Amino acid sequence: MNAEFISALDALEKEKNISKDFLIEAIETAINAAYKKSVGPAHDSKAVVDPETGDIKIYALKNVVEEVIDDECEISLEDARLTNPNYEIDDIWQTEVTDVDFGRTAAQTAKQVVVQKIREAEREIITQEFEEKKDEVITASVQRVENNNVYVELGKTDGYLPPSEQMRNERLYANDRIKVYVMEVRKTKRGPQIIVSRSHPGLVKRLFEMEVPELQTGVVEIVSVAREAGQRSKIAVYSSDENVDAIGSCVGQRGIRVERVVDELRGEKIDIIDWSEDPVEFIANALSPARVVMVYLYESSKKARVVVPDNHLSLAIGKEGQNARLAAKLTGWKIDIKSQSQIMELVDENGNFTDDFISEEDTDMFDDEMFDIDDTDTDEFEDEEQPESSDQDDEESEDYEDSDESSEDDGINELGDEELYEDEDEEFDEDDEDKE
Repeated sequence: MNAEFISALDALEKEKNISKDFLIEAIETAINAAYKKSVGPAHDSKAVVDPETGDIKIYALKNVVEEVIDDECEISLEDARLTNPNYEIDDIWQTEVTDVDFGRTAAQTAKQVVVQKIREAEREIITQEFEEKKDEVITASVQRVENNNVYVELGKTDGYLPPSEQMRNERLYANDRIKVYVMEVRKTKRGPQIIVSRSHPGLVKRLFEMEVPELQTGVVEIVSVAREAGQRSKIAVYSSDENVDAIGSCVGQRGIRVERVVDELRGEKIDIIDWSEDPVEFIANALSPARVVMVYLYESSKKARVVVPDNHLSLAIGKEGQNARLAAKLTGWKIDIKSQSQIMELVDENGNFTDDFISEEDTDMFDDEMFDIDDTDTDEFEDEEQPESSDQDDEESEDYEDSDESSEDDGINELGDEELYEDEDEEFDEDDEDKE
């Protein structure tokens, strides 16, 4: 009997991944609860299970006192010293109980205690497992969809994909297999609740890390990610090895690596740019595919004024301001985009800026912080084909801050994604194609 008992504990340890010591402790707690159920709640006891032989012993416990008031839980010092002369006042006296008759109710109580302890251990194991997987990507299977709330199966437990973390253009159905980003692990009365996401920028980063070996080895690093889930993402990459092309590594041969990420994100467009320590160069790269002529920095307020050719204004701003918003998120700078003709209107006869964006005392500083991105004669842009634009093209563009709000400027030119990118290969920088 005892050998079978130990074998059952060993099997349970392997099946549930719960330590044998914890199982023995749970059984001891259950026996104590059954003992109280049999002889009364006032009787304290201590159960001891031998982990080697499986022998079970139960000891009745009483407090050692000078004068006994309740003999069910107290014993006099004189009587206690009959079994052991070393007992003192306030010690715990114990004696082995051999004639306990556990009834059906007591046995049921013991069973419930053991089952409850095992459940608590399983929940704690799952919580620790997913705490370690936090900020990682795992594969999930859609279990059910209820009122835009998606519940997914994550192996030993279920996950919750709230509407706010779903991609706008994605509809999920039961049994769909998807990659999800583990955001949070919440402890509830029913066990851990795993909050997952399909819209988090970290999902894009982790998907690339799964596809690009250079990211796994650390030679190439994704420094920053900006995302509007389901529509477009921008990622800034950096290579610590001058012989390794960061953008080319992420794109892959014939675009195979980035295509796998795009497929998982249901066709979401992805722009990959070079990260730079120089904010001027970084901001200019972030606004691709638009061509940047000049970047003008305001360090104290983390603002940047960007000048683009007149025929690239719509491209720099993007549809409903999307390109500018993503660039602002990616770089952490507030970006004000102006065309060349607009910027000339802000210069007075003395060559100073008249815009309220710059205070009078900062004018000299901004003269020193002006950087030319492209020294090419701006007349060459006049011969380029002009994209379609509204009649209010000359109005000043709004500041595109690091926020999710859409642009409210009626003067912003809007070009649909179909006009800017005729095929998927054109969604990357023009330089990417040369590198491939």
